Amino acid sequence: MGEETRKILEMLREGKVSTEEAEKLLAAVAPENASTGGPAADKADTAGSAGGQAKKYLRIQVEPEAGVEHGDRVNIRVPMKLIRAGLKLTALMPKEAQVQVDKALHDKGMEFNISQLKPEDLEELVSNLDDLTVDVEGKKVRIYAE
Repeated sequence: MGEETRKILEMLREGKVSTEEAEKLLAAVAPENASTGGPAADKADTAGSAGGQAKKYLRIQVEPEAGVEHGDRVNIRVPMKLIRAGLKLTALMPKEAQVQVDKALHDKGMEFNISQLKPEDLEELVSNLDDLTVDVEGKKVRIYAE
């Protein structure tokens, strides 16, 4: 049993977290994937990748329109491990905060429930993200996984 698991069980015993919260936390730190018997991190690193090769970064590039020499350029590379870790942290969000986030997203026209977001959802998104290019106010925004 890992140290994280022990801490979660201790918090449950002391009444600091509910059973449901403890289950979410345990799922987030689970060292084994029940379906494959292998480490969960291995599955997360290879899921959604072509040919079994892991997508390690989410890349976002912004370039000015063609012919503009002095426009702003942005090149962001976010590690997928950071995104996956952030996704796991939603299990730690208090219910009230989740409700507020869902309401704010709804107010912006996004029908989305953050409490129902699962790691598989992220992996499916990444696996279907070939190369997204959007033109925004004369700038080319390109989003892809590498």
